[in-house]
Amino acid sequence: MKRTTQTMFLAAILLLVSGYTECYKPVGRGDGLPKHIKTFAVPPFQNPSLRFKVEQRFTSAVVDETLRRARALRVVSTAEDADAVMLGTIKAFTYRPVGLEDLGRARVFEVAITVAVTVKDQTKNKILFDNQNLIFRGEYEIAGDPKTFFSEEGPATDRIARDFAKSVMTTILEGF
Repeated sequence: MKRTTQTMFLAAILLLVSGYTECYKPVGRGDGLPKHIKTFAVPPFQNPSLRFKVEQRFTSAVVDETLRRARALRVVSTAEDADAVMLGTIKAFTYRPVGLEDLGRARVFEVAITVAVTVKDQTKNKILFDNQNLIFRGEYEIAGDPKTFFSEEGPATDRIARDFAKSVMTTILEGF
């Protein structure tokens, strides 16, 4: 009886373990890019939106996220030196009030930034990723006291840029 129970227990464990070997895929393996890509260029984003320094914030966020997530990739700033290149354009930067105070003045603003991104494999002349209408949103609040006024638009833009970089690099590196 004891031997039969042990055999059944061992068979159940082997059945459970053997059936799930291909189901688990750890996050962060970076299988989204072809194996021959060793250098990744992130030239400065274009900014026809005429909003001051938005392209610098987005370029910097993408470079930081790439360095953090894809340590095997060498990040460069010029397309000539790279196996793959990310081309980005800030198409639109809009903000609008979404919350009013008691006196009818706007206190909470929503920022919406529209970005076009293309990732191109330079060695095989192939588009790896292309989305011309990525929209990222965030909010910021203005202090009620004019003496303590600080424009929160810059920090809000930085938060949106980091969210953009995480989303796009996850899509590219993980192949989602």
